[in-house]
Amino acid sequence: MVTGILTQENHASFILDESGDRHFEDRIIWNGYLAHWSGEKVHARELKQHDYENNEPIIIIWPVESSSTEPFVDLYYNERLTKYFVSYLGHTAVNVNGSIFNFSHLMNENEIMEKEEYFYRPALGEFAPSPNNGLFEILEDGRVFYDKFGRNFMRTIHRIRIFGLDTEKMMAALTQSLDIILNTPPNPKEPEKYKDFSIVSNNCATIIRDVFNQCGFPQIKGRFPRDLFVNTTYHLFCHPELDVQYAKLPQLFVPEAPMSMVSPLLNFWNYFRKNELRIFESS
Repeated sequence: MVTGILTQENHASFILDESGDRHFEDRIIWNGYLAHWSGEKVHARELKQHDYENNEPIIIIWPVESSSTEPFVDLYYNERLTKYFVSYLGHTAVNVNGSIFNFSHLMNENEIMEKEEYFYRPALGEFAPSPNNGLFEILEDGRVFYDKFGRNFMRTIHRIRIFGLDTEKMMAALTQSLDIILNTPPNPKEPEKYKDFSIVSNNCATIIRDVFNQCGFPQIKGRFPRDLFVNTTYHLFCHPELDVQYAKLPQLFVPEAPMSMVSPLLNFWNYFRKNELRIFESS
């Protein structure tokens, strides 16, 4: 990993470190990074995936940010992707001390991710949308375009950061849930999908809800991402032993992704809970 100033100079782009050395000058640096962070201090490293233009490791770049010195849990509600109907209800994930647990109907998206990959992967190589339709596509030449780059470039993300939880217990429960998924025998007809996934009863929201229940919060309910987010915030916000902070992470607009939209709350009572909280009027 290198750290320095993301620099554009005479049609070249590179990371300029404190010693004056230029890094990745002869490599592809995604335009989305240049649009948002040119002139700012960033981290950068290579990914194992390769770009399709030069067949070189993709460079991931992310901003230098302060990190928490206290144990924490983040719950994320990602707004819906307007170009995919299956994203109508949005998505949720959970971060325990920097390890982000992501659950999905697709087997390869059930994983533990580092923050930079979850939020800031570039729209290059397999992460990019197809140049033909702007969506997921597998081309005849074998190239795959998953349209799965950094979440914060694809959506606005709502976050609650929770201090005071037993993070070791939370980590153990999430790891167990992930292991169950990864060890589930696949359906031979659809091996790429999690066989036991259900949009109503076994999805990203219900898995995380069940983990909160196991960790001592049985009052937390919700079958869908935004409902779970509001319900969890409501029940934890006034807990005497917890410090809960809300933040909205606006979408970093790039041409590869339209602006996201807030998904509806399906539990009528969560509208009252949201209004009572008064901490995310704009959500």
